[in-house]
Formats: sequence, C-alpha cells, structure tokens
Amino acid sequence: MSEALRANPGTEAVAWHAVPADQVASRLKTDPATGLDTSEASRRLTQYGPNRLPEGKQRGPLTRFLTQLNNILVYVLLGAGFVKLMVGLWLDAAVILGVVIINALLGFFQEG
Repeated sequence: MSEALRANPGTEAVAWHAVPADQVASRLKTDPATGLDTSEASRRLTQYGPNRLPEGKQRGPLTRFLTQLNNILVYVLLGAGFVKLMVGLWLDAAVILGVVIINALLGFFQEG
C-alpha cells in the first residue's frame, strides 16, 4: 500500500474516505480548527515528503498525435480512404482522409 494511506508507518492501510472526520483528525493528531503548528508541519514534511502526486510520464507531440490515430474506427476510415484511392475516386478519398486528419488534430489539441 502507498505510504499516503497509512496513519503511521507499520500499521495496516486505512480507507480514509470511509472514516468520520473527527476520527481522522484524532488519528492524525491534529486539530481541524487550528491545523498543525509550524514545527510539526516541517517534521511531517521531512518524514513523509511533500503532499504531491507523482508526475506522469510526458509524451512528445508526435507520440500524442499518433495515438489519436490508434482507434478501430480510424482504421476503418483509413481503409475506406485507401479503397477510394484505388478505385480512383480522389475527391472522396481526400474528404475521408481530411476528416481523419482533422479528428486527430482536434484530439491532439484537446489533450494538450
């Protein structure tokens, strides 16, 4: 279990969301009205580290764009566009491929 789920190291995990607020305050040895004093806060910061989520792995822009194309419906559209190219319907193929590119760009910018 994560260190953040434990009241004290060496104790079993606690589902903090299921514990009443007054019990949480007593288990963590704090007062909800006044909080921690400066010395206790710095001691806990030293002992447990900052209260931050770990940063996720960053992906480059090219990888983010290419993941937008990793979808079964996009594969179907690309297949249809390729078939249209083979048949000689250039305008239809251009429209289908344009829709795929616009969709990938929209997803890329929304994710960014």
